[in-house]
Amino acid sequence: MRLVKRRYSVGTSQGEIVCDSAMGVEAALASIRHHRKCLEDYVLKNPVFMYALSPVQVEGDAPLVVKKMAEYASIAGVGPMASVAGVLADLAVEDALKAGARAIAVENGGEVALAGRAKFVVGVKVGGRVLFALKIMPEDMPIGIATSSGKYGHALSFGEADSVTVIAETAGLADAAATAICNATKGKDAIEKGLARAKEIRGVRGVIIVLDGLAGMWGNVPEMVNVQQQEFASDALGG
Repeated sequence: MRLVKRRYSVGTSQGEIVCDSAMGVEAALASIRHHRKCLEDYVLKNPVFMYALSPVQVEGDAPLVVKKMAEYASIAGVGPMASVAGVLADLAVEDALKAGARAIAVENGGEVALAGRAKFVVGVKVGGRVLFALKIMPEDMPIGIATSSGKYGHALSFGEADSVTVIAETAGLADAAATAICNATKGKDAIEKGLARAKEIRGVRGVIIVLDGLAGMWGNVPEMVNVQQQEFASDALGG
């Protein structure tokens, strides 16, 4: 299957779309623009939603992007903005599929949502280098992959891990869960604490934690492949 790649920048949302059709790419971009605008309008009236570090209840008529963010934040026990990049990627994938795309990967700020009947390789990059890569098969999808770091990137974290990569059914949940698990990965037996936190979060399929040259893994993690021999569908950037 021939795939089209396109880098994009929409406000502070930056990343890459890989899709089997140009129409799917345009639908994904339109989705990101639309849902970003809905979120921006909402936080102007409800600034607590942007700055909260714990789950926030939202109104029944809140925009879809806001509802999704609040839902995943509640599951993971973090603030809603912890899931924003992943949720925007999820919604872009949904809208591309509605427009007729058969295979698509959307990376937004390092968080990746994938769906369809293609094979993808997702590289996990932290601190400027690719740590490892995951091979995503059609039977794995839909799937979301997100990475959080206590040492690199711009996102707020209270943990110490070099990277926490979470695999879930959606990128929004993976995004929120990665923040929660990274926050727990600190102090004595940090990796064990992070793995224990991962097991508590409903919907997490698997997790990979890297800290000071050591690694811990739990759950159903896609096949890891040789980083040097891959052309990535997308780079999951830590942060």
